[in-house]
Amino acid sequence: MTATGTGATIFGCAGPALSAEETAFFRDADPFGFILFARNVETPDQMRRLTASLREAVGRDAPILIDQEGGRVQRMRAPHWREWLPPLDQVLRSGAQAARGMAIRSRIIAHELRAVGVDANCAPCADIAGAVTHPFLKNRCYGSDAATVAAVARAVAEAHLQGGVLPVAKHLPGHGRSTADTHHDLPTVSESAAVLDATDFAPFRALADMPMAMTAHIVFAAFDPDRPATQSPAMVDVIRNRIGFRGLLMTDDLNMQALAGTLADRAAASIAAGVDIALHCKGDLAGMQAVATAAGRMGPATLARAAAALAARRTPDPVDIDALEADLSLILEGRAHV
Repeated sequence: MTATGTGATIFGCAGPALSAEETAFFRDADPFGFILFARNVETPDQMRRLTASLREAVGRDAPILIDQEGGRVQRMRAPHWREWLPPLDQVLRSGAQAARGMAIRSRIIAHELRAVGVDANCAPCADIAGAVTHPFLKNRCYGSDAATVAAVARAVAEAHLQGGVLPVAKHLPGHGRSTADTHHDLPTVSESAAVLDATDFAPFRALADMPMAMTAHIVFAAFDPDRPATQSPAMVDVIRNRIGFRGLLMTDDLNMQALAGTLADRAAASIAAGVDIALHCKGDLAGMQAVATAAGRMGPATLARAAAALAARRTPDPVDIDALEADLSLILEGRAHV
């Protein structure tokens, strides 16, 4: 990666194989990495071809991301890959073994991802589930208090790293108080800074050493009543200094309607606010071209954070998947030893 070469972007693609137009665009735009969705997933062999093609297009071992949380949000599904309970359902079923159970599950997920060329997962979700949490998010959370969420999220992240997959903590600085689905609307959180410090921010503070993280498209009125965190210099300052996150910070998907303006406006505002990477997931070429132009190329600080993130990507530790599955079954059946 060079400051004049690598784009401050992560892009999706349209289908299960790259088109000639996409290949040419990626070669020129040189995004930092890529992200896959269900539209890109058919079989293990097809995924291996696609991930190889994406890396070949940019001429380097670019990170390839996916959302494989389990439950509603998992892009790789049966019959080729395991199906998982929603995270909150598994945590509640596992009781005192919640962190261990989620670590085992995450290590299996990492094994499946690496087998098809995917080496970053948009997890853990360190948002706190509460009475007002919108249903699009609630059962994706790990608990309803900061300590539980932090402990489970740490276990999830470490298991991914052991499996050679970079975890992407989300959604900084906390999405749990959102009463709206940010795919469609822009929520405002009105809690005080002191309350947010003690609750929503706490799990992310405990994960401040993560290599990568994703922002929330939410207004936090105590800090910036006018702009969502993704586009707010004040909120990026909160993430960097109040929470202490020093890793590579990417936007949530710029196509989400919580954000106003054109895609170019959204990307430019995010980068100007201090977010490192503009994430465009939809896979349409015109949208990606607009975002690439607006986001520009990585500067020195972003390049340093990107290099540090990639340095955390390692060869997976040896693993016995059958033994892990047996242990997880015991936990979910309530028969595991504490």
